[in-house]
Amino acid sequence: MHRGLALRAYLLASHLFPLFAGRVLRQRLDRGKEHPDRWREKLGQGFTPRPDGPLIWLHAVGLGEVLSLRGLITRMADLRPDLAFLVTSTTVTSAQVFARNLPPRTIHQFLPIDAPAYRRRFLDTFRPDLGVWVEQDIWPGFVSDAAARGIPQVVIAARMNAASHASHRKARAVYRDLYRAMALVTAQDQATADHLAQLGAQNVTVTGSLKPASPPLACDADELARLQKTLADRRIWAVAPSHPADEALALAAHAVVRKADPTALLIIAPRFPDRRDAIVAAPIKMRSKGEIPDAHDPVWLCDTFGDLGLIYRLAETVLIGGTFCGTQGHNPWEAAALDTAILHGPQVANFTADFAVLDAAGAARGVMTAQDVADAVQSPGAMAENASQIISTAAVRTDALASDLVSLLRR
Repeated sequence: MHRGLALRAYLLASHLFPLFAGRVLRQRLDRGKEHPDRWREKLGQGFTPRPDGPLIWLHAVGLGEVLSLRGLITRMADLRPDLAFLVTSTTVTSAQVFARNLPPRTIHQFLPIDAPAYRRRFLDTFRPDLGVWVEQDIWPGFVSDAAARGIPQVVIAARMNAASHASHRKARAVYRDLYRAMALVTAQDQATADHLAQLGAQNVTVTGSLKPASPPLACDADELARLQKTLADRRIWAVAPSHPADEALALAAHAVVRKADPTALLIIAPRFPDRRDAIVAAPIKMRSKGEIPDAHDPVWLCDTFGDLGLIYRLAETVLIGGTFCGTQGHNPWEAAALDTAILHGPQVANFTADFAVLDAAGAARGVMTAQDVADAVQSPGAMAENASQIISTAAVRTDALASDLVSLLRR
């Protein structure tokens, strides 16, 4: 691997990271931003023992990216039953939700801070046979050290909008060395492929997102059956994962829906459950308290993490959150995989290509006003059926990617 001046400067600076890493992590721990029992993994300590056999290491930064790996891992496990998988990420929620949706022969760890001693302990412990960098998160020290050990590496399903590209260009010399060390680089869309090429990546191929081919989110089957019986014959729809602007619009739309159907139920699933007290002024049943709605409750607040699998199975339609604010959207494919009709607002920069594909196929619908939402909730049409056809096509692409990755293994 070529190490230009900019990359060498970064690697030198990374020796200083331990001077403040412990203090910063403890401060984050006090704010609930780190896992209380596992935060030392980020210091290269307390790792789970390495599984036996060839190991594929996949890194994704947060919850959505980690969950998108499940379909790919399952396919690689089918191709090579001897393989084990290590998924790393950085956020607490990614670890919590992924634990409920683990693919076969897969373990999760937090990725250590990109300091030499932490990298060395991580790579000595797990000795991966292939490194897979997913979407956006790629760490120069890890790439450099893995390359020095002869570990093949790839970047897959890269996603880089114009703003992110502008930010990456400031460190173009570093990224040129990193991308050229990869045995394979794939992008979700042509715009990302062009951005990567401008940063020095070579032979970038467009393979689309991993998210459409991910298996449905898990949920407790007994609880689902109980809720379906309790809520039978009610029109159920949801806003998820929600933010204040989404919730305000959804509540206004629900008032319209309830005029036509007084039994309709809106499920609000906030992206950040600790906002629960600010969402509605009136008393409301809360899932975090073990409460479930009765026949007269118009709204149910699912203020818990990891319950989208349950919510999307209950709801006929969902307004995807973050599409009416600077959040710029959340993953629509988790709803599509569970046959839930998809609505979204205009602000979808984080998933531009995904919503464009869904909209073009009549598998999702853009909305602007409360009346738009109410109309779509009452007449969702064939959105769910159309989405299932897109998912079938994406599965074929993910099959091919799984085969390509397995072929790169050192053993």
